[in-house]
Amino acid sequence: MNLAAADSGNSWLIGRRGQGWESHVDRRLGFSRSSVKIHNAELFMEPVDAVGRFVLPCQVAGGNLAAVMMNRLLMSELETARVILITGANGSIGEACARTFLERWPMAKVFLGCRAERAQAEALAAEFAGRCELLSLEVTDPEAWDAAVAHILADAGRLDVLVNNAGHYRDALLATMPLEAWHDVLATNLTGTFLGCRAVVRPMLAQRYGRIINMASLSALMGPAGQANYAAAKAGVVALTQSLAKEVARSGVTVNAICPGYVMTRELAKDGVRMAELAKRVPARRIGQAAEVAGAVMYLAGADAAYTTGAVLKVDGGIL
Repeated sequence: MNLAAADSGNSWLIGRRGQGWESHVDRRLGFSRSSVKIHNAELFMEPVDAVGRFVLPCQVAGGNLAAVMMNRLLMSELETARVILITGANGSIGEACARTFLERWPMAKVFLGCRAERAQAEALAAEFAGRCELLSLEVTDPEAWDAAVAHILADAGRLDVLVNNAGHYRDALLATMPLEAWHDVLATNLTGTFLGCRAVVRPMLAQRYGRIINMASLSALMGPAGQANYAAAKAGVVALTQSLAKEVARSGVTVNAICPGYVMTRELAKDGVRMAELAKRVPARRIGQAAEVAGAVMYLAGADAAYTTGAVLKVDGGIL
């Protein structure tokens, strides 16, 4: 992610090397592709691995305000020029995460990992064509993970953020729970998260920067009746997150977990009675919105959370 400043008489040409994002930077700065006149100014950029911020020191003779303002704008833009993979992107939380990144980080490239029921993800990819791409990804298949990460690295050159969001539940009392339901829920929620972390951690360590956000659940902390399989899987996600965070902290990679409480989904929105019952259990007296979980994800993916790792963040309206 290098910017180059090339001297051409009294003009400075600002462009991104590779990836073809030069025109985007030009549009955001409000000038044409040809030149910008900033006399006696030197612009250069280098990444700070430990924090993940892009620093563009600007040396200006005579206090050139235009150069200073360009410096700040480019720094802000480049901090959000991230490559992101979100699994379970066909669900309410996954879709909200993707939309939040795409709308708030105008230089981000988002890959949506889905297995089935892809209509919502396809619509999002079409809406943000060129910046959002749909991938077929079965999270319980290690070869599928390897293929997805290889594709992203070939396309974008790096992978900065993984949101391990894929998951599902099959509730039953333990006494009557089929063994297949136990294995199925652990495979998707826990093994899928492990495989995702393993697939991305090597390229993140190599680039000395990465953000891994694992979606756990309040069930991991409360252990509700009838969810022995789901609660165990999500508790495993919390423990996996904390262990991995310690392994990679020195290399500029953070690993955190989010535990959502009751969150509005398309299915829940159709059941007003159920929604009212759940809201009564929440001190905030309402159901959370997927966008509120996405806000927590965005914080953990950003530069401001560079010193936050191994954390378990509840987004639950005060239940626990």
